[in-house]
Amino acid sequence: MAHADQVLAVNDDLPIRTRKPVHSGKVRSVYWLTEEDSARLIRERGYDVPDNTPLAIMVISDRISAFDCIWTGEDGLNGVPGKGAALNAISNHWFSLFKEKGLADSHILDVPHPLVWIVRSAQPVKIEAICRQYITGSMWRAYEKGERVFCGVELPEGLAKDSKLPSLLMTPSTKGILRGIPGVPEADDVNISRNDIVANYGAFNFNSVDDVSLYESLLQNGFNVISDALASCGQIFVDTKFEFGYVHDREGNKKLIYMDEVGTPDSSRIWDAAAYKEGKVVENSKEGFRQLLLNHFPDPDILLNKDRMDERTQLAKNNPLPIDVLMQVSDVYTSIAETITGHKIAISDNPRQEIIHVLKDQYGLINE
Repeated sequence: MAHADQVLAVNDDLPIRTRKPVHSGKVRSVYWLTEEDSARLIRERGYDVPDNTPLAIMVISDRISAFDCIWTGEDGLNGVPGKGAALNAISNHWFSLFKEKGLADSHILDVPHPLVWIVRSAQPVKIEAICRQYITGSMWRAYEKGERVFCGVELPEGLAKDSKLPSLLMTPSTKGILRGIPGVPEADDVNISRNDIVANYGAFNFNSVDDVSLYESLLQNGFNVISDALASCGQIFVDTKFEFGYVHDREGNKKLIYMDEVGTPDSSRIWDAAAYKEGKVVENSKEGFRQLLLNHFPDPDILLNKDRMDERTQLAKNNPLPIDVLMQVSDVYTSIAETITGHKIAISDNPRQEIIHVLKDQYGLINE
């Protein structure tokens, strides 16, 4: 059974040398390196970037969030063993495949440890690029209520829950609150159409109107590459979220790249193909954990109703989950990662110490 040391729950307090505040998200923390350390690593490691590129250390944790809350386990197990390593391994695998297929680069330059990336700074495109191959989740709920137009695309009548869509559907939404765009509400996570993006490409941080088509083709081709690869190992790629950004190549030209994470159980729904054929949905993604929470608590409305956020926060804080629940989630993450990459996901005994050790001895980035 897992113990607390095997999980990296806190990832924003590592002694990595930085002069900037550590930026911490739901799962990852980012440490911007000093100019001196960035330049030294580019020189020593031969990274294919301009010499003055700012670099960061990105550390993924084993925390698990769902319904906008962080969930923990009994006995101080504050995350899911192996989750961070599984997510990183899956993203690394897909990013490498995209590069191999000539699609686009990613922000990752180096992988010093299974929980760590060295990344280059990128200027993010302000779009959550969502792609759907099946109708399920929030989209199904809206369809069931009679909605037929999604992000400017009209769906036919008569679709069934969890069925395959007539064609791959892009349903982008805003990333962050964007102001002053006609017809786009000033709120995070608002659905937008292709016309909204084309008419206001600069506000979404696109370099040119042509790059809107480039982003769509990178989204579509990236989705298809993952979907085909998953199909060959008995899995269905249901839907996913991609993120894009701009970086400069060695000659100083701007290019669009993939960033954040890609094709992971946190950012996608993945179903077991054999079960689906028999009319059952078996989730190999975080969606399974969400369902588990909905079944675990007597009043699921707390988790679904945005007006009950205070109660939800208290629920997550005051109800550590049984260890076997978190180990069940651990099995889902590690086994899908092993299926995708063909490599074993090792659960470390003390990831924190390992990270400090490798960044000190091999990269010279730890404050003494």
